[in-house]
Amino acid sequence: MTAEALPAELRRALVQLARVPRLLVASDYDGTFAPIVPDPAQARPVPESVHALRSLAGLPATTAALISGRALRDLATLSRLPSEVHLVGSHGSEFDVGFVHQLEPEAARLRAELQTALEEVAARATGVTLESKPAGVAVHLRRAEAEAAQWALEAVRSGPATWEGIHVTEGKAVIELSVIATDKGNALEALRHEVGASAAVYFGDDTTDERAFARLQGPDVGIKVGEGDSLAGYRIADATEVATALAFLLEERRAWLYGQHSPPIERLTMLSNENTVALLTPDARLSWMCHPGPDAGAVFADLLGGPGAGHFSVRPHRRAGGGAGAAGAGPRSPLPLGQRYVPGTMTVETRWSRLLVTDYLEHGLPAHRTQVVRVLTGSTAAEVEFAPRPEFGQVSVRLVAEAEGLRVLGTAEPMVLRSPGVRWEVTSDGVNETARAVVDLVEGQPVVLELRCGTDDLTAAAAPEPERREMAERYWSEWVSKLTLPAVERELVARSALTLRGLCDSETGGIMAAATTSLPEEIGGVRNWDYRYCWVRDGSMTAQALVTLGSTSEAEAFLDWLHRVLDSLPGPERLHPLYTLQGTGLGPEAVIDGLPGYAGSRPVRVGNLADQQVQLDVFGPVVELIAHLAQATGHIRDRDWELVESMAAAVSRRWDEPDHGIWEERDAPRHHVYSKVMCWVTLDRAVELAAVYDRRADQSWAPLRDRIAQDVLEKGWNPKVQSFTTAYDGLDLDAASLHVGLSGLIDPTDERFTATVTAIEAELRSGSTVYRYRRDDGLPGDEGGFHLCAAWLIEAYLLTGRRTEAAELFQQIVDTAGPTGLLSEEYDPIAERSLGNHPQAYSHLGLIRCAQLLAR
Repeated sequence: MTAEALPAELRRALVQLARVPRLLVASDYDGTFAPIVPDPAQARPVPESVHALRSLAGLPATTAALISGRALRDLATLSRLPSEVHLVGSHGSEFDVGFVHQLEPEAARLRAELQTALEEVAARATGVTLESKPAGVAVHLRRAEAEAAQWALEAVRSGPATWEGIHVTEGKAVIELSVIATDKGNALEALRHEVGASAAVYFGDDTTDERAFARLQGPDVGIKVGEGDSLAGYRIADATEVATALAFLLEERRAWLYGQHSPPIERLTMLSNENTVALLTPDARLSWMCHPGPDAGAVFADLLGGPGAGHFSVRPHRRAGGGAGAAGAGPRSPLPLGQRYVPGTMTVETRWSRLLVTDYLEHGLPAHRTQVVRVLTGSTAAEVEFAPRPEFGQVSVRLVAEAEGLRVLGTAEPMVLRSPGVRWEVTSDGVNETARAVVDLVEGQPVVLELRCGTDDLTAAAAPEPERREMAERYWSEWVSKLTLPAVERELVARSALTLRGLCDSETGGIMAAATTSLPEEIGGVRNWDYRYCWVRDGSMTAQALVTLGSTSEAEAFLDWLHRVLDSLPGPERLHPLYTLQGTGLGPEAVIDGLPGYAGSRPVRVGNLADQQVQLDVFGPVVELIAHLAQATGHIRDRDWELVESMAAAVSRRWDEPDHGIWEERDAPRHHVYSKVMCWVTLDRAVELAAVYDRRADQSWAPLRDRIAQDVLEKGWNPKVQSFTTAYDGLDLDAASLHVGLSGLIDPTDERFTATVTAIEAELRSGSTVYRYRRDDGLPGDEGGFHLCAAWLIEAYLLTGRRTEAAELFQQIVDTAGPTGLLSEEYDPIAERSLGNHPQAYSHLGLIRCAQLLAR
């Protein structure tokens, strides 16, 4: 039996239950975990239930238990469950290890008298049997004739059941008398308290289980098995459906705790049209896309939540017994032969032996529109699955098939999938609908699927698909052809440039730090941040990298974006570290509780608390960008000079304050060396710009610049560790402190800089990567090394005459890039896998800088 046979409301409840921090799964035995049989001694559990409950017990933060009226001894013998599953017998009077109850002498005497009296009843009624328990006796009536059973029941009710100190529990064809006041509700509560469960699910079929159902509340789920009145909120038919429900809960809980199978981060490939982005897995699964902008709610969040969070997949179809696309063994579709960008573009091709899927985001659309075009060509059958799940899967949708495609209903933004000629089968999981189709491809006759967000128009586009693809590809190829690329890793630098350009928003001028949120810095960890916004620092550095390659339009647009931001502030010193792509402040940081995260890495966050931090280094990269732009264009725009003056004024007022630094530590502010260096850079470049472009420099700038430099040299250098440290108040090291020499604050030949390079190499470099720092930053867990920090060390190697080491480390960075040339934020040199949000602007601009330096 499949999970679809369960009531839709129950499936929804179990999905929510699977996501609580600590879960208690408990069940009665007879009639639930095991079918009812004439001989209670032969009541064997359903094997699928045994497997599911054992597996649930083995999951973290999950407790499994059986709560039965049977004696604990018999329950253990029949269930044959491992010690990981708690057993509670005799309606709660017998617990396994850790819950043992001993009878007081008076209770033991009463128990003996009870046994004698009930033996007399059983001797007079054929078929009535007794089950002795440590705290009582159960009278079983199931095997007796109706008349004998009724007589025995009345004899017990009017006799021993009336004794003082006797507690009675009646069930189906059984009446149990105990000298201890227990019931299944008390047992459930005892277990809940012992394991600290956030919520519980209880399966039961008998009247004795109502005591447990009565204790359920809040997110708890009660499931009645079979007929009869019940306090349980849900009902299923029999023990077979119990097994199905347990298996469904197991899969949901496992997916929640560990995440679905997650493709390596570096193997994700980005689509872009400079208004939005999307990510493809290596097998052409559209697993990440937000709408109406890249920092909005996700329509497809499979990357962070598995298929239930939304995806759009294409793969070869495997017909039963072979047929098209059936090459290879096993039930799964064959893996692609490869995936690549069409050279010089943001168009992606994924190829199987007889299937080619071509993906791109259409250009030339209004800002509120997103259009993904997927072209299927080949000579096989392709299987398409379309499962939109707006707002990170929190909005239920309906799909309506029409002649020209599918309409998506239930969304705030209109959405359609144009697919003329494709016959869709729409199914529901009780919450959302999914459309599936098998498309028989004929060579030379492509099938075009167009996902249109922001419109409900299913009619044909004005221009044919090949013409629109050519327009999109020409846009990128013409831009990249005008760049001045270094001879070192020329193609990879071109891809890095395209990636940086793809992170730019052509409508606003804002530049994303990365395309994703919550890709983890540690698998299974909590260091999961939202980078889909525009950091003033990151945006400046990205635009500067493109200026050095010969493209200035991104820098001009970004500075215009920054002007608009500053126009909304009372003063430049009030500049936040980051803003939305629209240039507005962020809302509060929030957690999407319904998503298990990439490979089980939770929480999934939207928003970023860093926008409320003090980061005094942000002014330096802005002025540095303006200096590079002026050098490239031969002049400085009046508004940009005003920006220089604003940045210098902000530094003048705040440079001597502590801040949270470039790494945005969620800890107390410190006097970070990097932040002081960037304040120095602000004034140093401002003085230079004034001299070169005949602008008037404030007389205070040069003296203050020298004062900051002296402050850094006196307080940032620590002779004990022979290095410039992270901050003035400690001995810990930080890769960002390399900027003391990289910025020109001191001469690279200065012994203090060469010593700093050696110290950082010794403490922070690990094989092919460089960590930011090794200190306790107030957050649990670890992280990978940063590609940007490795790029800084490469530049420091070159400045100190260590070209061989620089070239070797650069090659190691190159080797960590994914097959399509993309880099994430971090790298784990032990597990040899990428970490962090992807693709990351920092990493690509660092690669560009190193290639340029090595090519000189």
